[in-house]
Amino acid sequence: MATIPPVHVFFNERHALHHGRHEMFRGELVPCFEIPARTEYVLDELRRRGLGTIASAQEVPLPVLERVHTPRYLQFLSTAWDEWIALDPKNAERDALPSYWPIRTFRSDVLPASFPARMGLFSFDAGSPITAGTWTAARQGAACAVAGVRELLQGERAAFALTRPPGHHAGADFFGGYCFLNNAAIAAQALRDGGVERVAILDIDYHHGNGTQAIFYERPDVFFASVHGDPHTEYPYYLGYADEHGAGAGEGFNLNLPLPRGTDYTRWRDALSHALEAISRFGAQALVVSLGLDTFEADPVSGFALRSDDYLRVGEAFSAARLPTLFVFEGGYAVAEVGVNAANVLQGFEHAAR
Repeated sequence: MATIPPVHVFFNERHALHHGRHEMFRGELVPCFEIPARTEYVLDELRRRGLGTIASAQEVPLPVLERVHTPRYLQFLSTAWDEWIALDPKNAERDALPSYWPIRTFRSDVLPASFPARMGLFSFDAGSPITAGTWTAARQGAACAVAGVRELLQGERAAFALTRPPGHHAGADFFGGYCFLNNAAIAAQALRDGGVERVAILDIDYHHGNGTQAIFYERPDVFFASVHGDPHTEYPYYLGYADEHGAGAGEGFNLNLPLPRGTDYTRWRDALSHALEAISRFGAQALVVSLGLDTFEADPVSGFALRSDDYLRVGEAFSAARLPTLFVFEGGYAVAEVGVNAANVLQGFEHAAR
């Protein structure tokens, strides 16, 4: 029997530089749910089980990021903290949160001189604080995703970008949902640029990957599928409905499978199978998985009912797709359990590959 090499894990050693103090939630500032401990628990559990080979990644060049994100947005992110401090030196003691948004009849083509106005232009919620280390942490996270892609292009079966902040809510020119750079989208584009003709992204985070969908919505070369909480009641609310199939050249290459709060593994598994079948029909040659683990029954900001053992089966299902697969860490806020659940996915994937 052939030996299956372990999954290559690219760990963002700079992730803790992004550590928000507070986020706005229903009218009050509350401690951030998205904290550095999330990735540390995963890393500890992977090491405890001897799963994967842990490596760091070299910084990703800006032109790679510009394949997905607009130059003016990247310029904003790279200088945001300095501009925040320039407004008032006391701002060093508090994170930057937006308070204005250009919706509907407001113009978005003009770049305001006011930093608070630009922060609103490039965001869609008040729950994603910019900190002193946000840009560095996010850029290094994108580097982990690109490093994973290189492994796949060199013939490896799988890789895991273990990073935060997450990315799937970030669009070409906006941040939100704790996300600043869209790691999954950057990875998919890197696969395309590396010669892979048909790439699929499967997002299994509890919250719909609105940013990823928006980036590829009019493209036929990247198929996006998502299994998530029904946006009628769940964040991000304004995207993720079942009637969103793509547009223009991308018509038919977007699949949303929203599910009601309280969904258990049996029903969730059926939706996952549906998504994987669609990806197979698409003829995908590589798969990027937005690995959100906030589908766990004890997650504090979500509403599905998956249990830790279920994630072993999830890993097996991805392995059965028999595609070069990059896992990109997204949500998962039951911090004590997120390490177990992430490791279970990789363990299930490796076991099924034997």
